[in-house]
Amino acid sequence: MGSEAIIVFLIAGVVMVAGSNFLSNLISPKSDNPQKREPYESGMVTKGATWVQFKVGYYLYAILFLIFDVEVAFLVPWAVVFKDIGAVAFIEILIFLIILGLGLLYAWKKGALEWE
Repeated sequence: MGSEAIIVFLIAGVVMVAGSNFLSNLISPKSDNPQKREPYESGMVTKGATWVQFKVGYYLYAILFLIFDVEVAFLVPWAVVFKDIGAVAFIEILIFLIILGLGLLYAWKKGALEWE
């Protein structure tokens, strides 16, 4: 029964996705307005250059946030099963935290955390 169940779930998933896309295209409002093709669909003509350069600080903050967000995603499951996994896993998580700490120290020394 295992392989039949997988095939049924696969077919059901494909039918649901295809059906929802078809239904969405069928009942969604349509517009042939030329302003629809304007940037951001605002209908306003852009003034000046549309490609504006952002400060690198925004990207650095985003990357640092992602790094430490992923750290939490690894630490929470580890903390839940901490008593069951033993000393080897504790040493491995310490190595993981030291590497992340070194990355934070590097970013700090490079001035990536200073907002100007």
